Amino acid sequence: MSKVAIVTDSTAYLSDDLVSAYDITVVPLVVIWGEEVLRDNIDIGPNAFYERLAKAKTMPSTSQATVQNFVDVFTKLHQEGYEILTVVISAALSGTLDSAIQAKQQLPEAKIELIDSQSASLPLAFMALSAARAAKRGASMDECKAIVETIREHTQVFFAVDTLEFLHRGGRIGGATRFLGTALNLKPILTLQEGKIEAIERVRTSAKAHNRLIELVKAGVNGHADLNMIGVIGANAAEAASAVLHKVMKQFEPDEILLANLSPVLGTHTGPGTIGLAYVAGVDPELLGEN
Repeated sequence: MSKVAIVTDSTAYLSDDLVSAYDITVVPLVVIWGEEVLRDNIDIGPNAFYERLAKAKTMPSTSQATVQNFVDVFTKLHQEGYEILTVVISAALSGTLDSAIQAKQQLPEAKIELIDSQSASLPLAFMALSAARAAKRGASMDECKAIVETIREHTQVFFAVDTLEFLHRGGRIGGATRFLGTALNLKPILTLQEGKIEAIERVRTSAKAHNRLIELVKAGVNGHADLNMIGVIGANAAEAASAVLHKVMKQFEPDEILLANLSPVLGTHTGPGTIGLAYVAGVDPELLGEN
């Protein structure tokens, strides 16, 4: 029986415990700050990143995971006898998938499958984690791939940002462009559709925005017998994320709850104060197996 290794990227921001427990390989994207090139979640983590961002005169930028990083990872796993399933951040948001494609081309002897998650952060984490759990149970490459693709079709994320400044500056603003120039006290609520950022609406305060996220999730999961996973995402917003998590735990009964911080690469584009809710609903629990 072939062994399957799961590779993802740092924007999933899976906890060290989960990465270790399910043997997930994480390839870092890059934060560029002046002359410094910092590997996401390796050379700089969320706490240090947001602390520095608050005082910075020069704003950071980001870059995709490198081809060489993928080559190194793929080579190691192939030599260890693994087939390799790689699921990464949306190609509409990053060139990371292209780096993985170039790396795969350098290793024609390895069995490597590449999947565009059409998302990032917790939805990407849901896909990678579920596939890794299946691989650990002995699932084949095709079975792991099917799980990722099923979750991709059954996951959604909604997020509220304090300002569109960071998305606009980083060129990732997408359909939220129409909210530029509106009153500063209005908080945009955004989502990802086909891997691109799209605008939903604006509300007047952060508190109302966070409550609206929960309403949108309720509407999204309505009618699904199974709420498989739900997660809260925060960007240097621990208190607000905890408050949203508390409300989520009172209103939903998912099979699993995750709490995540936005990685420095994603935080570069969303800015501090961002809160998001992501979920997976409607997937047969037998497909996902036991946690």
